[in-house]
Amino acid sequence: MESKFSHRFSEAYDGLLGFGFSREVDGYTLTYYVQRFSNDRLMALLRQRMSDEDMEELSDRLIGLMRKYLSDQEYHTHFLGEEES
Repeated sequence: MESKFSHRFSEAYDGLLGFGFSREVDGYTLTYYVQRFSNDRLMALLRQRMSDEDMEELSDRLIGLMRKYLSDQEYHTHFLGEEES
């Protein structure tokens, strides 16, 4: 069974990484960083080391960005992986 979620971009992308070059490169870099950041082994290590305050700050930022840029339906479809109704 194929997963509802994918993280293929960071494995396939071989372009420029860095911020400040262009909006397109900034977007590619952000996607690359977020996908690498969410790696299971890295997150297991960070969860052990992050303070409660840092965990709360990160979750507040992520949830806030989703609330700002996603409709409820987009949140359910793209973040939760639910079937569109």
